Amino acid sequence: MKAAYLTATGAPDVIQFGDLDTPTPGRGEVLIRVHAVSVNPIDTYVRSGVVAFDLPKPYIPGCDAAGVVETVGEGVHHAKVGDRVWCTNQGLLGRQGTFAEKIVISQDWCYPLADEVSFVDAAACALVGVTAHLGLFREADLQGGETILVIGGSGGVGSMVVQMARVAGATVIATAGSESKCEAVKNLGADVTINYQTESLAEAVKREAPKGVNVFWETRREPDFDLAVDLMAGRGRMVLMAGRDARPSFPVGPFYVKECSLHGFAMFKATASEIRAAAEDINHWLAMGKLKATIGRTLPLSEAAQAHRLQEQATLQQSGELMGKIVLTVD
Repeated sequence: MKAAYLTATGAPDVIQFGDLDTPTPGRGEVLIRVHAVSVNPIDTYVRSGVVAFDLPKPYIPGCDAAGVVETVGEGVHHAKVGDRVWCTNQGLLGRQGTFAEKIVISQDWCYPLADEVSFVDAAACALVGVTAHLGLFREADLQGGETILVIGGSGGVGSMVVQMARVAGATVIATAGSESKCEAVKNLGADVTINYQTESLAEAVKREAPKGVNVFWETRREPDFDLAVDLMAGRGRMVLMAGRDARPSFPVGPFYVKECSLHGFAMFKATASEIRAAAEDINHWLAMGKLKATIGRTLPLSEAAQAHRLQEQATLQQSGELMGKIVLTVD
């Protein structure tokens, strides 16, 4: 089978594309014929060695995939041959990744895909959708009628947060870096958008939510806790999903006097049952058209190295050119 793989960590050029042996499912595992995968920032961190895991050799990167079940191992009860499925949380914690024509995964990470949802959309929504769901509902316990501020509403995770918060009945304020991106975020369901290149975030949020926001969703690598605490309502919840190396100052006094809470989490540390619960909602919302993928670029799997370069430009260099997910298709 064809696959994108590497034998040592490093720059995107370490990714090769060629033939590897087709894996065989063991007990509790399924073999999936892959049709689409997506690229996530964590993929580039693992490939570069910034996030260190014990990697199989050769190592196939990638967390997400969507395709059709071709073979099942003994004891499989979550899937059968011919099922359209999607998966996430692969390529991490010693697991092999998804950038291949065929992959073997545990049934614990395999979720059904409705006929009306494309493989490309499913792959694009996988990790980012689960991340948004965990942060909104497991961590922040977002309720209908509350107000949420989404920093980076046009990004992969941010666009999922905007849509899920809207489904939950919250008022959504979201930031983006251009007028075109603000318009796109409005089309996803944001009630208010703020162009952070031309507007004062603090002034705009205080104008739109004078009593403060109930949830502050932070996607930036360098969080501003003084700003967040100032903008949150009493008992506001701040969700962190980025900033691995950040060491900002923290306003302890204002934070505890407001009875705020801070929620940091890593999606790949969630349990299989927690991710499956998120996947059930995601499946329902995708099938109902309430959740839509935001796709910035589509490339063939053979261009995996280029996809990683584009992702790093967006994530590390803050190029601002990419809006949405990079998806690789597998013919």
